[in-house]
Amino acid sequence: MRHVAVMSATGAIGLMAVFAVDLLSLFWVSQLGDQAFKAAIGYAGLAMFFAMSFNIGLTIAASATVSRAVGAGDRARGRRLAASALIIAAAVSCLVSGAMFVYRDWALLHVVHAAGAPMAVASKFLAITLPANLPMTLGMVLSGVLRAVGDARRAMYVTLAGAILTAFLDPLLIFGLHLGVYGAAWATVASRLTFLVVGWRGAVGVHDMVARPSLAAARRDFGPIMAIGVPAILANLATPVGTAYAIRVFSDVGEAAIAASAIIDRVTPFAFGVVFALTGSIGPIIGQNYGARLMARVQRTLTDSFILSIGYVLLAWAALALAAPTIAAIFDATGDSADYVIFYCRYGVVAWLFLACLFVANTSFNNLGFPTFSMVFNWGRATLGTIPFVTWGVRYGGVKGGLVGIALGAAVFGLAAVAAAYWTIARLAQRFEPPAQPAGGERAAP
Repeated sequence: MRHVAVMSATGAIGLMAVFAVDLLSLFWVSQLGDQAFKAAIGYAGLAMFFAMSFNIGLTIAASATVSRAVGAGDRARGRRLAASALIIAAAVSCLVSGAMFVYRDWALLHVVHAAGAPMAVASKFLAITLPANLPMTLGMVLSGVLRAVGDARRAMYVTLAGAILTAFLDPLLIFGLHLGVYGAAWATVASRLTFLVVGWRGAVGVHDMVARPSLAAARRDFGPIMAIGVPAILANLATPVGTAYAIRVFSDVGEAAIAASAIIDRVTPFAFGVVFALTGSIGPIIGQNYGARLMARVQRTLTDSFILSIGYVLLAWAALALAAPTIAAIFDATGDSADYVIFYCRYGVVAWLFLACLFVANTSFNNLGFPTFSMVFNWGRATLGTIPFVTWGVRYGGVKGGLVGIALGAAVFGLAAVAAAYWTIARLAQRFEPPAQPAGGERAAP
């Protein structure tokens, strides 16, 4: 529990700093007095979440493969895998960012039903921020390498440095230089460049955990890395896909629903940053113990992670329920928009009890050689656990019904993922158990 808590706490500081700055950015944008800007930020945030899903999957792959090598005592292999992961991540990031840049207007119009001023603002916002996805991808992979060697503090510095810079630049660019909503976009670019600089200094300058990049080595390591990376990416893509469907349905309700979604999408990561940090931090703990064949410690890590995440969600839920009216007022939400935000903080947050369990279980799948399970559960929640629940919820209960539907779908797949996580550990433990010795202490014949 101590190891899980320490790794999670250091990760949470950096992540929550980023989420706090995102929240602050939305606050500054709210002060511009145009609800269309908040709706635009909601649309752009979903697109960036889509790109981030690739980054998270690549980071999981790098962290899992490097931590296994470190746990097995093969540092040279770990250094080579880190370099190969960076090459692969750079190639994937360029492809994804380029495609999103070219087709951003089509996606905004046809995928989430954006229109008018919110669509125009979101399109320009993405045109500024999408090219900076490359340095962010590399910075996140380097952060994963730092976690793989157990340096949670320097991994925290990667996100913390970017958050601090953004907190300074946001008001300066939005109001000081009169760039308006696009000032937040340029602040985002600067923070992503910082991710790369700080990550490189820690992983290369301090730990020397990145070998000289080699295309030949990257081709050789592509299979092992992407065996984890592809299912992890697909698993993480499920969340923005499910969110996109919900936003598409909410868009048809009206601009107030999208403005409320933008606030919810910024408040939620900040409130539950510890859960995100925990799932990112326990991967190397599970990977190193799995590499050392210590399955009892793997199971204890999983159990402690469930306990810690559920306990935290209950505390965060209580805080959000109490602060709901204040949150709506801070972001200048009025009318239906404020009503939706308050309802989510008091009732819709229950979904996170099950989402936290799902995320922890997925981390165990990715690091124990069952990444397909992660993909199946995430996509199950994003499709079967989202589409019918949200559709019926909105039909019979409006936006509030849709939020309840999201929680019900999360409950079904979250509980199923917990059961599957313990099953996979039990299966691996049986595989690694030594053969039973015959009575009398004699060794069994081969």
